[in-house]
Amino acid sequence: MTTIHTTRAIDVLPEEEIAAIQPLIDEINRLKVERNAVVAAHNYMTPDIFHLAADITGDSLALANLALETDADVIVLAGVVFMAETAKIINPKKMVLIPDLEAGCSLADGITGSDVRRMKEQYPGVPVVSYVNTSAEVKAESEITCTSGNALAVVESLGVERVIFTPDQYLGKWVAGKTEVEMILWEGSCMVHERFTGEEISDYKKDMGDIPVIAHPECPPDVLAEAVYVGSTHGMINWVSKHQPRKVMMITECSMADNVASAAPDTEFVRPCNLCPHMKRITLDNIRQSLETLTHQIEIPQDVVERARRAVNRMLEVGRQD
Repeated sequence: MTTIHTTRAIDVLPEEEIAAIQPLIDEINRLKVERNAVVAAHNYMTPDIFHLAADITGDSLALANLALETDADVIVLAGVVFMAETAKIINPKKMVLIPDLEAGCSLADGITGSDVRRMKEQYPGVPVVSYVNTSAEVKAESEITCTSGNALAVVESLGVERVIFTPDQYLGKWVAGKTEVEMILWEGSCMVHERFTGEEISDYKKDMGDIPVIAHPECPPDVLAEAVYVGSTHGMINWVSKHQPRKVMMITECSMADNVASAAPDTEFVRPCNLCPHMKRITLDNIRQSLETLTHQIEIPQDVVERARRAVNRMLEVGRQD
């Protein structure tokens, strides 16, 4: 079992805090060995989880690939429910646990399978591309899923003149600006990224001088217009690593910059701060409890799994593009 050592966390967590939570980390590690389990943590997890409890870290696509690669019997998904469902879809024989069933997502919660079916009736024959931030039921109604990193490539991989794109309208608008494919959009949005405004970012830039801005494509268009780079969490990490700016403004969920900072000690991260309340429902304590009691197990009807897996596998075939 590979564990994350405190030498990574010490850059972002005080030594006293690490010492205080070390007994809980030790108990989590003991349970991981006992259960033959791994903890998969999204980039938006707090630094204590990201650096001390996680075996695998990454964005939605990385965590999806984990389900194909790990030899563990149990996957504890330190993220939100749709991510745990995606892991279960890819490898239904694994036991997939989510520490808190209330760890939802405004995008995933804002559209249902029935909504997608109605759109398909309205636009017969038009393929559905659904962002990975959706329920298993929505994925099952889709031809293919995508991440923020490969959305453009997924849309163009279908070789059609128009697609139905759900549920993130801002990601859809960003893709629409880069392709000739007509995008029929569902009007969903991320409760974290939609709170940023272009005026806010412009004011920051006026105060701080010529600071480069990098932003997630779930942000509104006026925010993206202020950015020198727009991309997924993985793409933003790579941008910082490649350019190594002295200072950068990262427009995404707060914990993302905290976790990237440890890998880029020479870069100062400035960011307007919006937290995802759903991600923050995952804690070290409920990860421990999840491992101890094997709760909460993700269960998806077999017919939904089979149809959703086709859409997810098509996404994985396109692969990462950032």
